[in-house]
Amino acid sequence: MSSRRILFLGGSGVISTSCVRAAVAAGHDVTVLNRGRSPRALPGDVRELVVDVRDAEAVTAALAGAEFDVVADFLSFVPAHVQTALTVAGERAGQYIFISSASAYQKPPARVPVTESTPLRNPFWQYSRDKIACEDLLVAAYRDRGLPVTIVRPSHTYDATLLPTMGGWTDVARLRAGKPVVVHGDGTTQWTLTHSDDFAVAFTGLLGNRAALGEAFTITGTHAPTWNQIYTWLAEAAGVADPQLVHIASETIAAWDPDLGPGLLGDNAHSMVFDNAKVTALVPAFATTITFDEGARRILAWFDTHPEQQQVNERRDALFDRMIAHARAAGA
Repeated sequence: MSSRRILFLGGSGVISTSCVRAAVAAGHDVTVLNRGRSPRALPGDVRELVVDVRDAEAVTAALAGAEFDVVADFLSFVPAHVQTALTVAGERAGQYIFISSASAYQKPPARVPVTESTPLRNPFWQYSRDKIACEDLLVAAYRDRGLPVTIVRPSHTYDATLLPTMGGWTDVARLRAGKPVVVHGDGTTQWTLTHSDDFAVAFTGLLGNRAALGEAFTITGTHAPTWNQIYTWLAEAAGVADPQLVHIASETIAAWDPDLGPGLLGDNAHSMVFDNAKVTALVPAFATTITFDEGARRILAWFDTHPEQQQVNERRDALFDRMIAHARAAGA
């Protein structure tokens, strides 16, 4: 692969940090533009531009007319964001990569595995509908004027700093205190989890790849444990041998906590298994190498060495107690 000039809009998030590292390792000339507030360190040879990507004039000044072979946009969530990104850099690039979301796929899915031809429709979650609207804008630009766009749809991608459960660290604290934790549904739905280092292999293979222009790719890997397994592996990593898992219907949880509802009903509550054949055909090196039993150990190791990140959400902790008491009373 020849060296490319890559601009990352973002570049220090859960997914994008691994992608930046992989792009540098592949020999690319990498520039990262963001607000500089992430705790994740960038490789030393990355050019970092600290600016608010929503400020088009400031971004234009920071780039100073620089040209890039690829613009990778991790920071656009609504069509207006995409328009700004295209104006300041994306239109001039040889490839504009938009990070969409696999949550945009039909919910509930009519069939699995989900593929790139699965319809995009999510009536539950505005975040997903906004991503679909962004995709619609970009597909129209590709059709109308040949914008060299590539759309990438990750699902639940994590690194050592991100817990995948509803309560985050609150769930770990509950487990270690011997308290029960809430698991949505009966815990048997499958949920695809992708480590960001694995995701980065596929993503890097798409950089400057002409066969990827005008195309959309699912990048998730093949690891789809059940939610019961996910909570049990987290418990094991936290040193808890016999976790108490209390199963509550997703609709009930959404009624108790409207903040959880859209993401739960619009994504997590469904068995989401994906076909990655399309991206693997272009990037044969892509595979799932880090499964969540190992991922959970890495997460707990990171949190145990960063006590300042062990934040218990007192409101949600108390809400979990009330939900569990109500469920047990109803069961009795």
